[in-house]
Parts: sequence; C-alpha cells; structure tokens
Amino acid sequence: MSDAGNQSCLIGAEDAVSFLVCVFHALEEWAGLGQVEDYLSVLEYLLWVFTPLAIVFILPFLIVILLYLSILFLHVYKRKNQLREAYSNNLWDGARKTLATLWDGHGAIWHGYEIYGMEKIPDKGPALIVYYHGAIPIDYYYFLANVIIQKGRTCHSVADHFLFKIPGFKLLLEVFSVIHGPQEECVRALKSGHLLGISPGGVREALFSDETYPLLWGKRKGFAQVAIDSKVPVIPMFTQNVREGFRSLGTLRFFRWVYERFRFPAAPVYGGFPVKFRTFLGDPIPYDPNINATELAEKVSEPKLQFFFFFPSTLNN
Repeated sequence: MSDAGNQSCLIGAEDAVSFLVCVFHALEEWAGLGQVEDYLSVLEYLLWVFTPLAIVFILPFLIVILLYLSILFLHVYKRKNQLREAYSNNLWDGARKTLATLWDGHGAIWHGYEIYGMEKIPDKGPALIVYYHGAIPIDYYYFLANVIIQKGRTCHSVADHFLFKIPGFKLLLEVFSVIHGPQEECVRALKSGHLLGISPGGVREALFSDETYPLLWGKRKGFAQVAIDSKVPVIPMFTQNVREGFRSLGTLRFFRWVYERFRFPAAPVYGGFPVKFRTFLGDPIPYDPNINATELAEKVSEPKLQFFFFFPSTLNN
C-alpha cells in the first residue's frame, strides 16, 4: 500500500475498527511483515532439507550417552557394594554381566547383531584378537559383551591414549580392563592367561578408512611381536557392515591434517543407521617359533585372509 493509499485509508475510516485495520495494514507494510509468510516457507524448506543431515550426526552421540549411562551405573553399583569389597574378589562381575546384557540387547535390537565362530574363543587361556576398527568400534563392544555372557570371562582391550583423557571414562576403562598399550603390559596380560583385543589400525583406521575397508596398519607390527613374545594364537575378527552403520569425514584433507599435526581425532563421525551387523571370527593362527613379527603381521593381513574373512558377505549371501 502506497503512502497516498495509507492516507486515504486513514481519512476514509468511518469508525474505530476501520481505523485500527488501516493502522495495522500501514504498520505491516512499513515493517515488511507481508514477507513473513515467504520467510517461513523458506525456513520450512531448509528444515525439511537439513533435518536428516542433523540426525545422522546426532545418532553417534547416543552411543556416547550410552557409555556415560554405563559409567553412571558403575558408580551406583560401586557405592551399593562398597561394603562387600573386602569380602569379594569379583566385585565387578555383577556390573559387567548387567552391562553386557544391556549392550547385547542394544546390538540385537538396533543392528540384529550376530557373531559367528564364537567357539574359536578359548574358554580358558590366552589369545590375541586382532580386529578391524570401524569409525565407532561398537561392534567390538558387542563382541566384548558376548565374551562375558557366553564365555564367562573378560577380554582385556588396548585403546588409544586419548580415550584415557575423556572425562568420566576412568572407571569404565578400569572395570573392563582397558590398557593404553605398551607391549610389556600386553605381554603381561596374555601371560597371565587373559584374552586381549587390539586393532593395529587404531584411530587412524577408524577415521581414514572407508567403505572399501582398507587396512591402515602401515608398518605396525607390535601386535605380532606381542603374540610371539607371549606364545599365543592370533584370532582375526571383522564385522560386516560396520562402515555402513557409522562413517567418518576423515577423508577430507582438513581433518587428516589436524590429526597428523596434533594427533587429535577431530573428524566428525555420522551414521547410527540400523544395518545388519555380523561379526566373524577367523581360525586361530597358532604360535610359530620359526617366524618373526614382520612375517606374522603379513600372515594376519594376507590378501587371501582379507578376501575370505574381511569380506565374508561373499560366503554368506
């Protein structure tokens, strides 16, 4: 409405209601409120476009929330059972079994989780489990839960140093026997008769591997030397579709530069898609005193093993 139109409207108003209507229209045009509907339509469209994108970045945080809920449960359990600590050598058994049941239930409901070859994990005695590291190693959490439930034992694990710096994680790492990985400590755990899980690719493989599942082990052979020094078998492990469940933006050069420069895993992880997870355990590679660490590392990652084991879908479709 033009200024002349506004003036004629105000002059021609016969009563108070007509006058107020005229004033409202004049203010609406002066403030540009007539375009609000157009703005709202644009915002609605942007919300429709970006909501799925926001969801795929929010879902991975649900796993972090579950981890913190597990930690909270452990603290409550600890306080409740503090009087029993002096009389029990297995204070945390009940807590571990409870959390294992919860995580196993999560895997069964959200990912239809299945594990093949569990009989290859010894009921007693040591073994080194070598696994492919997904963007989020949630499949390994499910595996640990199954070891506790089916085998009645705890599998020790090797984790990156940064995990020990996350606020609140200390108790969780202690209860589930997570270590930061010096070879001497790994050998000590195996010689004590424990299972030990390790991913040679570690954080680098988690962030920078992709849906083709390349092994980013580089020249790492410390795990092989640990197996030789401990004289234990090596059991390879891989979970089908783990990269379809969670993915990383680590393929972008900026995040790769940040990690290489500061050793900080800044690459965002997205996903949480409810895809089918199947974990496959390979045949144990027995201790052989006649091979060195380099040869054992190559044997674990040899092309034949990668094809039939790291791509088991060819055998199960």
